[in-house]
Amino acid sequence: MSETVTLTHTAALARLGHALSDDTRTRILLALREAPAYPSDLADALGVSRQVMSNQLACLRGCGLVESIPDGRRTWYRLTDERLAPALDDLLRLVLAVDPTCCAGPDCTCA
Repeated sequence: MSETVTLTHTAALARLGHALSDDTRTRILLALREAPAYPSDLADALGVSRQVMSNQLACLRGCGLVESIPDGRRTWYRLTDERLAPALDDLLRLVLAVDPTCCAGPDCTCA
């Protein structure tokens, strides 16, 4: 029997940050904000292998951001909380001023 754990606000934001730190996971979340989907359809739409999709969905499930819904022999995925889609929309409208001397790419080490 599994137990659901409610995270503190800080821990929940850290998990969202971890999920968004990977381009593929971010693209999955953005796709799922539009509608639930099957992993194979997501993999095709995002141009990744089904193994990559499986691994990334497992990560997102572990972060508590997506859930799997059995559908016969298949399983589809959706965001776990209806408030996540508008939150992602808000993040898409966010404008950041980045210091190019500090953070100039995906390997940014600013902390």
